[in-house]
Amino acid sequence: MRTDLNTLLTALYVKIDDHLGRPARTGRPPRLTDAELLTLAVAQALLGIRSEARWLRFLPRHLPGAFSYLPQQSCYNKRLHTAVPLLKRIIRLLAVDTDLWTDATWVVDSTPVECGRSRETTKRSELAGWAAYGYCSSHSRFFWGLRLHLICTPAGLPITWALANPKLDERQVLMAILDHDPSVLADRPGLLIIADKG
Repeated sequence: MRTDLNTLLTALYVKIDDHLGRPARTGRPPRLTDAELLTLAVAQALLGIRSEARWLRFLPRHLPGAFSYLPQQSCYNKRLHTAVPLLKRIIRLLAVDTDLWTDATWVVDSTPVECGRSRETTKRSELAGWAAYGYCSSHSRFFWGLRLHLICTPAGLPITWALANPKLDERQVLMAILDHDPSVLADRPGLLIIADKG
C-alpha cells in the first residue's frame, strides 16, 4: 500500500504542479506550496478520509518524509478554504482526464435539501431569501429548503451541480447551469442528456 500511495501522491503532485505553473509571489514563500496543498486535499478525498485531523496524523505514520512540511489542522483548513477556486479547477482537470468524462450520455436529476422544519426557522433563517417551500414527489411531502440539481455520467462521475429554489422548473435550472459554464459542453457534439419525466 505504501508504494502505491507514494506513486499516487507523486503522480498527483506532478499533474497539479504542471497545471498551476509557478505563480509570481512577493515575500517569503509558503512552507507548503499550493500544489502540495491541493495534492494533500485530493489524496485525502480519494482515500475517503473525511477528518482533516485524522488525515494529517495518517501521513507521517504511513508516508514519512513525503512532504517536507505538514501544517496543523487549523492552518490546513484555512489554506483549503482560501484555495477553493484552485481546488475546483484541479478537480475538473482530473475529471476531464478520465474516460468517464467523454461518455456520450449524461444524467440529470435533483433532490431536496431540507433546511428547516419549523415556521420560526423559515422566518429567522439567513436562507430566507434563497430557500422556499417545495414538493418532493418521491417522498410525497412538502419541505422548506433548496433543491440540489446534479449532472453526472451514468457511472456516477459528477460533472456539475447547482442549488436552486425548489419552485424553479428543473429544465430552467439545467439550462442556467449549462449557460453559466459553457466549457462543460465544449467539444461535445451529439451529447445526450437524460432527465426524468419532469
